[in-house]
Amino acid sequence: MAQVTLGEDEGIESALRRFKRKVSRAGIFPDMRKNRHFETPIEKRKRKALSRQKRRRSNFR
Repeated sequence: MAQVTLGEDEGIESALRRFKRKVSRAGIFPDMRKNRHFETPIEKRKRKALSRQKRRRSNFR
């Protein structure tokens, strides 16, 4: 969990920037996007198969 304490003479903008930096370094956003909705095993297989096909096409050219 990313946590930022506000200093005495610190503005909210700088604290927000520090918080965003901590969240990005902790890798919370990719994990959040990945777990946004449940993906069935069939959907996961289809998604991975599509990505394999795209990789093959790009490597072939």
